[in-house]
Amino acid sequence: MTDTGAQATPGSAEEDVVDLLLAQHARIEQLFLLVIGGTGDIRRDAFDDLVKLLAAHETAEEEIVHPLARKLPGGGGDAMVDERLAEERQAKETLRTLVAGGVDADGFETGIILLRDAVLTHARHEERYEFPRLRQHVPADRLRGLAAAVRAAEATAPTRPHPGAQSAKGNLAAGPALAVIDRIRDAVRRPSNGKG
Repeated sequence: MTDTGAQATPGSAEEDVVDLLLAQHARIEQLFLLVIGGTGDIRRDAFDDLVKLLAAHETAEEEIVHPLARKLPGGGGDAMVDERLAEERQAKETLRTLVAGGVDADGFETGIILLRDAVLTHARHEERYEFPRLRQHVPADRLRGLAAAVRAAEATAPTRPHPGAQSAKGNLAAGPALAVIDRIRDAVRRPSNGKG
């Protein structure tokens, strides 16, 4: 049994996949605060960062973490992962609507709060049910190796939500193509004033 309370410094050689995902959960929470409390360019930039992080984070979980969690000893892995995927699907639908309307759209304020509540509830479920089981049943060196695999998956992940691509096979098949399309859209939409 591995200690579920120990966390390595993000980016360190000792960082495992759970450490990485927990750090991302904390960053997601910070970005929600910036979006909800911000205005103008601050809100827009924070929302763009949030969208990209959520898309990459969920893709990596769907490709690497959830398939592993399904196979953990003790049973119940399929049900646990199916519940997380249902939460992710709902969040992706809400996020896609918010992205389509933009931060200045009517209803954005309500939508972003609903999305925050759904995403943070989802994260807490992972932290309470999925992550401890990973640490309990997966050797520490494998969890550290999976952190590198998650980073690699995120490098080719789409930058926008795609609710239809929600399985490891779906992400591996469509993810790189969706990522290219998303990155082209991002470049076209990027302001020409030299900002980001």
